[in-house]
Amino acid sequence: MMWLWNILIALLIAAVCALGGYTYRKNEAEKKIGRTEEYAKRLYDDAVRKADEYKKEKVLEAKEEILKAKAENDREKAENDKEIRDRRAEVQRNERRLLQREETLDKKADNMEARETSLNKKAADIQKMQEEAEALTEKQNAELERIAAMTQDEARQIIVERVQKEAYHDAAAMVREIETRAKEEGEKKARNIIALAIQKCAADHVAESTVSVISLPNDDMKGRIIGREGRNIRALETATGVDLIIDDTPEAVIVSAFDPVRREIARIAVEKLIMDGRIHPARIEETVEKARKEVENQIREAGENAVFETNQHGIHHELVKLLGRLKYRTSYGQNVLKHSIEVSHLAGMMAAELGADVQLAKRAGLLHDIGKAVDHEAEGTHVTLGAELARKYHESPDVVHAILAHHNDVEPQTVEAVLVQAADAISAARPGARRESLENYIKRLEKLEEIANSFDGVEKCYAIQSGREVRIMVKPDDVTDEGTKILAKEIAKRIEKEMEYPGQIRVNVIRETRSTEYAK
Repeated sequence: MMWLWNILIALLIAAVCALGGYTYRKNEAEKKIGRTEEYAKRLYDDAVRKADEYKKEKVLEAKEEILKAKAENDREKAENDKEIRDRRAEVQRNERRLLQREETLDKKADNMEARETSLNKKAADIQKMQEEAEALTEKQNAELERIAAMTQDEARQIIVERVQKEAYHDAAAMVREIETRAKEEGEKKARNIIALAIQKCAADHVAESTVSVISLPNDDMKGRIIGREGRNIRALETATGVDLIIDDTPEAVIVSAFDPVRREIARIAVEKLIMDGRIHPARIEETVEKARKEVENQIREAGENAVFETNQHGIHHELVKLLGRLKYRTSYGQNVLKHSIEVSHLAGMMAAELGADVQLAKRAGLLHDIGKAVDHEAEGTHVTLGAELARKYHESPDVVHAILAHHNDVEPQTVEAVLVQAADAISAARPGARRESLENYIKRLEKLEEIANSFDGVEKCYAIQSGREVRIMVKPDDVTDEGTKILAKEIAKRIEKEMEYPGQIRVNVIRETRSTEYAK
């Protein structure tokens, strides 16, 4: 519409210009009017033409827009109709499924009711059958009791015993499996450590007894030792506290005493008197005093050498003296000082292999039998006496604990205490390290065999290797392979409870099954 207004304005301007110029250019205006009117007409016609063209163009654009909108609307309507149809079809399908499920559930409900009725009927039948079976069982039990001549309790006891036997068998198998696994893991390393320690420390052992034999140059010396009316021998026994045994043994005098230090003093004194030749009470007292000082020096030197050999400095001088006294102390024929030194070395070597405290293990090993130096003079076991001495002379609590634990008087709480215990057993169990009287030896072997024979299923047994092992043959029909493990444990516990012995005893249970046939 703007172009119409523009044309009208242009016409108005042209008219105004024509009218204004009419006053001063009438002639020219008249001439130009025609041209202007003609030009204005052309402009008007051109404007009308353009307006019509623009109008037609816009009308066409509007029609196209209307057609596009109508087509879009039709498309959206078609899509909506399709979606509605799809949803309606889905709803119809769901309705059909729900109807089918409802029909299925109704059928199942009917079946369940029928089944419940059937089950109730069967339950009633089963109840009736069970009552009949119980009545029949009671009748059969009564008949079985009459035939077997035993009650239900007796039969139940037989079954319980059979079940117990089977459980015993299973338990033995389980114990055997567990122990086998544990041994596979630990036995090899333990053997290597112990073997290495034993190999590195191979001390010799000196067997001593409670008597000392003194050689005489001739039998006439016996009379001089006895003296007039026995005054010389009485003086010797009074001064030394020993018993001098002078019998028919040619050219020998026996010194007997439970205290090895007093026995050693008496031996040295008698030998000095024999060499000197002057034997009378005054000389005897003087010689015994010199012998006592000599033995004391030997004791001190032995203790210092033991401390130096094990590199355990800082031990109280009284403990050093007591260590030296162990040189004249024996246990089952084994020299206790040599045994203590060996235990110190063994415990130290095993502690080094295991990463434990080497110095603590060696110190505890050296002092573990210190109580044996005074057990003839004080009341109590050498374990408790040793622990009291260690506390008195300011040894560490760990050393005191190891001394108390080396014979299981208390439960070992440290690695070093266990190592001292093991080293003590190793040293004591060396072949030839200990000896005992023939009578005690035979009694120990007989006791071993007696304990083994007291168990059910044992056919025969033998104590071998000087009582270090007891070999037991069992009846294969009475003892199973798994039962041999339990039997070995029970025999070992009985031996530990009823016997006293050095080292350890191996219990070896053997089960052998033989099948014999004859070819004819």
